[in-house]
Amino acid sequence: MDLDLKVSGGRVADGTGGPLRLADVGIRGEAIVAVGDLSGAEARRTIDATGRLVCPGFIDVHSHSDSYLLLEPSAPSKIFQGVTTEVVGNCGTSAAPLLGRAQLPSDWADKPYPGRWRTVAEYRALLEAARPAVNVVMLAGHGKLRAAVMGYEDRPARPDEVREMERLLEQAMEEGVRGLSTGLIYAPGLYATVEEITALARVSARRGGLYTTHMRSEGARLLEALDETLAVARESGVRVSVSHLKTSGRGNWGLIDAALDKLNAARASGLEVAADRYPYTASNTDLDVILPAWAAAGGREAVLARLREPASRARLRAELQENRPETYWGTIVIGSTSHPEHAAFQGLSLEEVARRLELEPVDAALRLIDRDELRTGAFFFGMCEANMWRILAEPWVMIGSDASLRAPQGLLSQDFPHPRAYGTFPRFLRAALDGKTVPVAEAIRKMTALPADHFRLGRRGVLEAGAAADVLVIDSDTVCDTATFTKPHALAVGIERVIVNGVVTLEAGVWSGNRGGRVLA
Repeated sequence: MDLDLKVSGGRVADGTGGPLRLADVGIRGEAIVAVGDLSGAEARRTIDATGRLVCPGFIDVHSHSDSYLLLEPSAPSKIFQGVTTEVVGNCGTSAAPLLGRAQLPSDWADKPYPGRWRTVAEYRALLEAARPAVNVVMLAGHGKLRAAVMGYEDRPARPDEVREMERLLEQAMEEGVRGLSTGLIYAPGLYATVEEITALARVSARRGGLYTTHMRSEGARLLEALDETLAVARESGVRVSVSHLKTSGRGNWGLIDAALDKLNAARASGLEVAADRYPYTASNTDLDVILPAWAAAGGREAVLARLREPASRARLRAELQENRPETYWGTIVIGSTSHPEHAAFQGLSLEEVARRLELEPVDAALRLIDRDELRTGAFFFGMCEANMWRILAEPWVMIGSDASLRAPQGLLSQDFPHPRAYGTFPRFLRAALDGKTVPVAEAIRKMTALPADHFRLGRRGVLEAGAAADVLVIDSDTVCDTATFTKPHALAVGIERVIVNGVVTLEAGVWSGNRGGRVLA
């Protein structure tokens, strides 16, 4: 047998969850052609993996790298984690389609791109020209579909508007997206009815796609949000993935049993429902997520106008004070900022920022949102660690970073991201190796075969003959995340080699300069 590449002598976790075994992995072109004793096989190149863990490349099912892949196609923060495939377009926000009044998020919109796009086909052409290091699976964000048809208005869609959204989703799927995502706490998704979402989910289901959702609540109304999600699944027949499943807010931690019971019962009834999660107890999104629905309507300029009009700002302040407990403000840490005067606040609690500004925390929050023009990021420390490990142990929970790619140098090194952007997958693997969560073989399955099956990625996520040659070689002794909430731009260590479609992309822990990713349409 002639091979292009042989990975020999490693402890193979094949992605299925079965026991680890000593074996060689033979690769020809972009595919694995054999796994077993290949000592007699000739190969143009052999990688000695003795004493190392060998497994399929990790699949990040919840990524926001959409437009950043055009800027940094080498995807260092993901490649150094062992991620070989990213699912982009989550939480209702995708880079494409970008039609009508649809806008890119503020942290994407201020970047210089190598071209312009409106449709999925145009974005995909740019992405393929960039030759990303990772494979890319695209979702269509519901927020982009809705904004294209009716802007950011706070009202239900008319039947004709829903039909136009369906048409746009059909077109997007024709051009390569694998399904629909929603972000039902963000404008304009939060204004959509369950009937609107169900109609679009039917389109995805008809084409074999899926539906991923950042639900309307991950806190006090978590159970009601799960009921809505499961109703969409039943009515449409679509496969569903609940995004970053959590019980947010100390007063809601006790909902974990009922939440897991609902999901397990739905699966037992035949619904194809899964979820993703990251191994951190702080979430990360824009600080303006705290604004009530009426204040978030109309798009960026309308929101800023309300913040700067005295009467509406006073109303907004009063509502925030009334609806948020005093302890809430202490759970927020400031992430990325855009105004030069705010750089010193990155990594500080909102309460500390308020002290420095000699303001109440609510006023400090409104000042940051206003002066940063909706470009303030924040970490929300509202989750229970015990619940996190329970969720991660469920056999239907995949791993997703909920982060866009970053780089330690250059344009994508200048913000202040959540450490999950650099550390999600090694952090979870390290926990498994240290006995803090599921066994190692099961941890690998959650990052490989499980997402490949749920997202219908064909022969990926496993090490077997005929599968795509996405392969990792890992030092089990040293693999870990190094990024923190105070120093987030830090590459993971211990992932020694990353092979994407047969291309060696990470070589002995050093970037090779080679990129082998594909758009998996």
